[in-house]
Amino acid sequence: MLNALYRPSLALLTDLYQLTMAQGYWKDSRAGMEACFHLFFRKNPFKGGFTISCGLGSVVEYVENFRFAPEDVEYLGSLCGNDGAALFAPGFLEYLAKLEMALDVEAIPEGTVVFPHEPLVRVTGPLVQCQLMETPLLNLVNFQTLIATKAARVCMAARGEPVLEFGLRRAQGIDGSLSASRAAYIGGCAGTSNVLAGRFFGIPVKGTHAHSWVMCFDEELEAFKAYARAMPNNCVFLVDTYDTVQGVKNAIEVGNWLRGEGHEMVGVRLDSGDLAWLSIEARRLLDEAGFEKAAIVASNDLDESIITSLKDQGARIGVWGVGTKLATAYDQPALGGVYKLSAIREAGGAWQYKVKLSEQVVKVSNPGRLQVRRYLDERGAVADAIYDQGTDMSGSCTIVDPMDPTRRKDVSAGAKGEDLLIPLFRGGKRVHDPASISEARQRSAAQLELFHSGVKRLTNPHKYPVGLEKTLFELKQQLILSARGIDS
Repeated sequence: MLNALYRPSLALLTDLYQLTMAQGYWKDSRAGMEACFHLFFRKNPFKGGFTISCGLGSVVEYVENFRFAPEDVEYLGSLCGNDGAALFAPGFLEYLAKLEMALDVEAIPEGTVVFPHEPLVRVTGPLVQCQLMETPLLNLVNFQTLIATKAARVCMAARGEPVLEFGLRRAQGIDGSLSASRAAYIGGCAGTSNVLAGRFFGIPVKGTHAHSWVMCFDEELEAFKAYARAMPNNCVFLVDTYDTVQGVKNAIEVGNWLRGEGHEMVGVRLDSGDLAWLSIEARRLLDEAGFEKAAIVASNDLDESIITSLKDQGARIGVWGVGTKLATAYDQPALGGVYKLSAIREAGGAWQYKVKLSEQVVKVSNPGRLQVRRYLDERGAVADAIYDQGTDMSGSCTIVDPMDPTRRKDVSAGAKGEDLLIPLFRGGKRVHDPASISEARQRSAAQLELFHSGVKRLTNPHKYPVGLEKTLFELKQQLILSARGIDS
């Protein structure tokens, strides 16, 4: 999608400081050093108990096609510093022009349920290349993960009834709409109104008519009949332009005409008013008229909280059209994912593990070359251990919550475990195809089934056990004390 929608080279999709640091590494002869970075987030969005990873398909496409085109290098050569002199040295620009991707990239598959501090992506390789991945990978992963999580929450609120993503007109620009449609589908939505997303990603597209269609005719009944003649196999009538109950009656009359022509009315859509009462009344009218299979579609600024309330009120809505509050991740505009250095070494030398300190415990980074092991039993997921990939994990495991070291969980030797990060690139060459969008959507649904209902609760969720494997936790404490000049 990236190359189809934008110019072939997206190397300049970055913050300037990534390039100034890259030149600094180059000038200081550090460009050839090897580094390890991890992309992760610190807090589940929407005050929830889980997150759905998403955006990896876009990441793979970006990394595979990464290069500095001649026009990119020419533009960078035109930039000036505060003294009016060229910002970037000719030798560095030549270095960028010849840059060939040589990174190792591991990532958690799209659609996986993930938690704070777990690395979603691990990037290892030449320091400059690792650094240049920070901004674009965060851009690609943060938003899509946020939307996929919102979609999963909305779909859970709908309790198995289909949710359609209707957010194109309110989304944040062209790419915002496409990324939102893609992520919403992976998160569980059944379709989208976004036709371009349907073309790019193979998502089912859904839609009917607007109020303007009805208003173009003298009578609502006339408008419905005209639409039925024009689109006999796509008739979901929007019934609230004037009077909703009368609109349902008009839809029933046209539905009977459609049957006479060998077609079937798909349903009616409610877009305003008391959706609970109106849906109950519409269902009664439709059933009494013999349209038991006609769907009642509802829209109108829905989200997981409103859908939950409507379900609790006994609403008879069967399909949920969710737009603005899904495509814009309403009430939480960003995931807050970060990308941190955790290890560095001279080429072929020993790794030096790094930790970033902060006055806020949550912002102290984790050292090492990290992997995530998810432990499972016959009931589902038990706990997640973040561990250094050099650690022997064949025995028992103690998991320590880095935010509260008194919270620990022991996992016995022989417990079933699955490592979540899988290889995608080796030396810049793709070694694994990411899941298709349909496979990612199926994975999302299957993953959610692994977790206790308390973890998935929309409000005040249970905290799923996630933490550092004990020896990694102890190493982190040693590095913190050392960085602060305190003898351990």
